[in-house]
Amino acid sequence: QVQLMESGGGSVQAGDSLGVSCVGSNRSFSNYAIGWFRQAPGKERTFVAAVGWSGGPTFYADSVKGRFTISRNNREKTVYLLMNSLKPEDTAVYRCAAGYYSDGYHYTDERLYEYWGQGTQVTVHS
Repeated sequence: QVQLMESGGGSVQAGDSLGVSCVGSNRSFSNYAIGWFRQAPGKERTFVAAVGWSGGPTFYADSVKGRFTISRNNREKTVYLLMNSLKPEDTAVYRCAAGYYSDGYHYTDERLYEYWGQGTQVTVHS
C-alpha cells in the first residue's frame, strides 16, 4: 500500500495559475496510476486528470482540458497537477488517488483507485 499527501492548494484570483502536488510514502508509488479528483460542497466528486505509472497515458476531464497538465516524477514519488487559467468553478477540494490499472476500471473511474489522500483546498475568486 501507499500513503498519499497533497500540497499546494490555496486561494487565487480567476485567471491565475496554481500547482498542486501528490507525494507518495514509498517506492510502490511508482507502480500506480494516479488520479486527481475534486469535490465542491454539496456536489459529486468528479474526475479531473490521471496519469499512468510511467508518466503516460494522460487523461483529462473536458472541463479542464487545455488548462491543466498532469505529470509525474517517480524518482521523487510525486505527481504534479499544474492548473492554469483557473476559473471560479474550479473551486473544490482536490484529492489524489492511487490505483493499479489492471483491475478492469478505466483511469477516469474513481473505482480504480484504492488509496486516497486527504485533499487540498483550491479556491478561485472571481
